Amino acid sequence: MNDRFTRGMAKAAALTRAGQLQEATDLIQSLLGQGYPAAATAVETPPTPKKRQKPAPSPRTGLAETLRKIAEGGMPAHGPLSDAVAVPQGASFQSLTYRGPHGTREYRLYIPARRPDASMPLIVMLHGCTQTPEDFATGTGMNALAEEMGCLIVYPAQPSGANAQKCWNWFRPEDQARDRGEPALIAELTREVLRNHPADAARTYIAGLSAGAAAAIITAAAYPEIFSAVGVHSGLPAGSAQDVPSAFSAMRRGTSSRPHDKIVPTIVFHGQADTTVHPTNGTAVMEQALHAMADLEKVTESGTSAAGRKYRRTAHMLADGRSSAEHWEIEGAGHAWAGGHPAGSYTDPAGPDASRVMVTFFLQHVQRQR
Repeated sequence: MNDRFTRGMAKAAALTRAGQLQEATDLIQSLLGQGYPAAATAVETPPTPKKRQKPAPSPRTGLAETLRKIAEGGMPAHGPLSDAVAVPQGASFQSLTYRGPHGTREYRLYIPARRPDASMPLIVMLHGCTQTPEDFATGTGMNALAEEMGCLIVYPAQPSGANAQKCWNWFRPEDQARDRGEPALIAELTREVLRNHPADAARTYIAGLSAGAAAAIITAAAYPEIFSAVGVHSGLPAGSAQDVPSAFSAMRRGTSSRPHDKIVPTIVFHGQADTTVHPTNGTAVMEQALHAMADLEKVTESGTSAAGRKYRRTAHMLADGRSSAEHWEIEGAGHAWAGGHPAGSYTDPAGPDASRVMVTFFLQHVQRQR
């Protein structure tokens, strides 16, 4: 990590907190050299539109406003979100509340119409900044997969009171460890669902997008006895930041990773044209996961989605044929859920279908098989 860049970002954050927004703007622009890319302005900023022939107002939030949002504890907002979620006959999409020693969170729980006699796998889905559980459910299409595969899906909601732009606070030390902050809250919320619904404790998984992905990997690593696997889409490794300046640096330039002590089966998706969270973060997440794994066979293959999106899949295989870790690098894709539905925010319908691949990967892993 460049020390000058890190010191400069720390000074910019201090200037922002002091209300000196123009000075902070000038400093960051000088640090970045050529203006400011999306990676330095937001956890969840859409790709910058291509340059037009005629001048036009930019839809991108100004840097001064971005800094103001960060000082308030959040990031710039995306456009309108979808709150309407269609539910087939016999299924339910419940609105519930968890209250515990580490806080209170609203959440949505999808219970499919097709319910197997045995308890069902449970998948915890952590949305990205500015998103809602309803929007995330729409964009990822996870509820439809729940119907097909007989799963329960829980979507915790990060309120604006916890973060001004509804980001999970992956960059704060108090939200990065077991029995503390948001990881403890998410773990206890998951335990509540396991107690109160026909969920299988041996097949419980967690996944997220961007800030939600970073929070997911932190929570999975902190509670490997709860989560049998983790899905990380456009996220960052656990421990990659300790404050806003180091978060900016990790998003813009990538970061090294702190190895996991215990095995956490991990699947990673990352667009190679992501200008919000640098693609090298996906590699760092894989390195973090692989440290605790041994005797794996590495298999790499290339493919193209039905919509023409090229990708490379690198899988690390166990002797029994299961993959313990997978890295999907998607050419030309930005900061968006691969194969997602366009009615949701931050989706790339061109694929490949990250939701289906994730669920398939998850269901390979059962706690008692480790």
